Amino acid sequence: MRSNAAEKSGEKAGAKPRRRVNVRTPEVMERVKAEVEEHYRSLVVEKLREHEGVLSIQGTTVRLAQQFGFCYGVERAIDLAYAARKVFEESNIYLIGEIIHNPEVNRQLEEMGIRRLDGEGMEDVLENLGESDVVIVPAFGAQTSIMETLRERGCVIVDTTCGDVMSVWKRVKANAREARTSIIHGKASHEETRATASRALGEDGNGHYLILLTLEEVDYVCEYICRGGDREEFLKEFEGCYSEGFDPDKHLLNIGVANQTTMLKSETEEIQRRLQRTLASRYSGAELSNHFRSFDTICGATQERQDALFEMLKQPMDLLLVVGGYNSSNTGHLVEIGQEELPSFFIRDAQCLKSLSEIVHFDLCDRTEKTAYSEKLLGEGPVTVGITAGASCPNNLIEETILRVFELRGISAQEVLAV
Repeated sequence: MRSNAAEKSGEKAGAKPRRRVNVRTPEVMERVKAEVEEHYRSLVVEKLREHEGVLSIQGTTVRLAQQFGFCYGVERAIDLAYAARKVFEESNIYLIGEIIHNPEVNRQLEEMGIRRLDGEGMEDVLENLGESDVVIVPAFGAQTSIMETLRERGCVIVDTTCGDVMSVWKRVKANAREARTSIIHGKASHEETRATASRALGEDGNGHYLILLTLEEVDYVCEYICRGGDREEFLKEFEGCYSEGFDPDKHLLNIGVANQTTMLKSETEEIQRRLQRTLASRYSGAELSNHFRSFDTICGATQERQDALFEMLKQPMDLLLVVGGYNSSNTGHLVEIGQEELPSFFIRDAQCLKSLSEIVHFDLCDRTEKTAYSEKLLGEGPVTVGITAGASCPNNLIEETILRVFELRGISAQEVLAV
């Protein structure tokens, strides 16, 4: 298990080693465990798990997915951040962006005096860091250029990068060594995708990548591979989503598919099928394997939560609440799955449940917060509410949502706890 050991990918040959400090000592982790549990533990959620995720009181039923909330990688990232604060009590501690995509967790870290590094002015701050400063790398990882700057400044680095993310980096770096363009299924603006793209350039910086998000974009690329097209139009269409020097006439004939680990697995698989089918129209047999390669690099926890939701959707429910940060990719995909079957609402926390008739939620299409009117919570008739959460949502927020649903239906927290 990695602690804050130097993150090897992206380091230049001959670079001076990064400072290694073990923050996961037994004494420190005992204190971390107590604080993390105080902030995020939920007795209600734990008891609900023991009862197969179903709780019914006076005509109101809450059904909780079998897999939801914090995954191992997120728990580890949070533990390391809390441990860093305890080990380096007197030091300036910085966090690159957000540790995970959940406002509650990031708020807790800010209250602990961990400063965010992002947005305008980030480069200036990085250049002025020194050996006494501590920098936390989030679970998404960070771009190689940022990691190189930290190495040059001699900072102490606490690296919380998820192992699943590093597995993708291994694949795209192999693509670069083999002069294979990495087709990355993901969001070009997402921290993880940017970090992965930087590794796709390879050790010498001569590798190439193209980031694709939708099946429509994939079809555009497939059409270009098959029939060619206007090169300048292609580059304009995907501006900001490809490596410097990328040429669609040269760099789409030998590709390897990777992905942001939190994408919808079925979409990544469909992208792989369409690209493979397209390359198969040009190359056959053993020759095809020299021009196309793909790997299953979807995060295991992401897939578990998606599978658990598909399973829960087999049961009758009136509506679904998906709890998590609005900028959480894996949480958004849970909403997309739910919307195919029943009214589904992407909420940040229990405060979004304003009343029996009002739910403030995030609209994935418009990318804005809206207020919806839900008849399903109204009245005294029986109602079943499904609840799930992304891998970055703590249990205390899930508990608050459960209790709020019952509260709106006239059932107190004391009654829920008694059951």
